[in-house]
Amino acid sequence: MVMLSDTNAKILVVDDDFGVRNLIYRYLGQKYQIESAADGKTALRLFEQFSPTLVILDWNLPDMSGYQLCQEMQSRTNVLIMMLTSRNAEEDKIKIISAGADDFITKPFSLAEVEVRVQALLRRVRSINPSAPQRLVFKQLAINPEGREVTLNDQPLNLTALEFNILHFLASHPGQAWSRPQLIQKIWGCDHPGDGRVVDVHIGQLRKKLEVDTSVPEFIKTVRGYGYKFESPEATNV
Repeated sequence: MVMLSDTNAKILVVDDDFGVRNLIYRYLGQKYQIESAADGKTALRLFEQFSPTLVILDWNLPDMSGYQLCQEMQSRTNVLIMMLTSRNAEEDKIKIISAGADDFITKPFSLAEVEVRVQALLRRVRSINPSAPQRLVFKQLAINPEGREVTLNDQPLNLTALEFNILHFLASHPGQAWSRPQLIQKIWGCDHPGDGRVVDVHIGQLRKKLEVDTSVPEFIKTVRGYGYKFESPEATNV
């Protein structure tokens, strides 16, 4: 992963509200390289041309949903997504997280809060160890950090960027239990203001893709009252 400085981080702002889009563009444009779009079609075109590190994306767009756009962008690159939403119901927040968003902010918001969240997300990218990562193999499961690819029984798993980060982190420490606050600190970054619910939702989505039976997971185990741990098949057979 290329180390980033504040001046070369690229951010794409996607919102059909000109006032919101323009405010974020002008505020963050003092520090970052910024492009903006008012709809999904324009956003995808700019996404290919601009290759942003982070996309600030409105949940409701005139031509497609933020859910669709988030998944489309993350299927192309490992881009970070911060979602903007006017909804604050619990089920709406869970849906946003399930879409693969790395973070979200509820409207109305302050520009200072946007900047703090952006800094926390970009710090996660910069903090990744630049040394050559090792491929992890657990019988039928293989994790390739360099290509950010996961295969199970020789079939590729379509993981979001955040799902890959969670799986790779847990698998890099097999048998070690991690609390939800620890996972938020290690994966989202120490400044992320999220809570344990975020971890639970992403673990649930990851298990749907990884486990044969999500009620009896083989790889990612729940440590009751605490958090989660990764168990390799080899460890369970000893």
